[in-house]
Amino acid sequence: MLNLGNASTPTDFIKDASEETFMADVIEASKETPVIVDFWAPWCGPCKTLGPALEAEVNAAGGKVKMVKIDVDQNQMLAQQMRVQSIPAVFAFVDGQPVDGFMGAKSGSEVKEFVAKTIAAGGDGPGDLSEAITAANEMLEQGEITDAAEIFAAVLEQDGKNGEAFSGLIRAQIAAGDGDAAKEMLDTAPADLANLPAVLALKAQLELAQMANETGETAELESKLTANPDDHQTRFDLALAQLGAGNSEAAIETLLELFRRDREWNDAAAKTQLFKIFDSLGPEDALAQNGRRKLSSMIFA
Repeated sequence: MLNLGNASTPTDFIKDASEETFMADVIEASKETPVIVDFWAPWCGPCKTLGPALEAEVNAAGGKVKMVKIDVDQNQMLAQQMRVQSIPAVFAFVDGQPVDGFMGAKSGSEVKEFVAKTIAAGGDGPGDLSEAITAANEMLEQGEITDAAEIFAAVLEQDGKNGEAFSGLIRAQIAAGDGDAAKEMLDTAPADLANLPAVLALKAQLELAQMANETGETAELESKLTANPDDHQTRFDLALAQLGAGNSEAAIETLLELFRRDREWNDAAAKTQLFKIFDSLGPEDALAQNGRRKLSSMIFA
């Protein structure tokens, strides 16, 4: 039964421990499943918030990680051995060794990240890593870019060939505005990762974004093109500017018009850029599918 003051419903994944049971409940147990150790006390206000938050994430993991709770008032020697200077104090154990930890209160997203990283650190199988990747993807969608990147990186430390984590880390870097880091990862990626559809799409996205940054403003280019509709370079630059502004549909239509006017211009640049956009959008994207159909009808007309 859990101690009062930091109490919650007991589960198979959460238990109280003491100095006498620490070796079995934490050291030995973590050789099979990662264990999170929560040092707390009944009088600790932040513990009453952090403890339940940790428990919720551990329960949600469904056995990928376990949690042990230790009352520092009842286990002072153990707290001293773990160099607990303030509470709450939380440690992650994997293979009998502490691999991560923190002291003090944490936000809900930080708790989620800590649990996911602990799962990834002890990941012996694909299920464990998938749990962490799912959490990282959710964080990225919610704008928690740094947290997501750390989890993707932790998964890659366990499985350097994990394509989902590899592409996820690149997406996080792009979202953070660190295009150089993303480009370096793409440039140095081993062949089995570099040729994954998701990675190829990110490469195309990064290349297009870089090109779009080098063009002029959309309104200026549209005005210039109105004055001279046969200015193919301006039409091409307009497409890139539209892409840079997030208007992929307009960019596709502009490049299709350029291809219709002169398909061989600049070594078929319109077709090349269209394929890059299609790749960046992905094979299931409706815009890409429609654009491919229109391009094919022009090619085979």
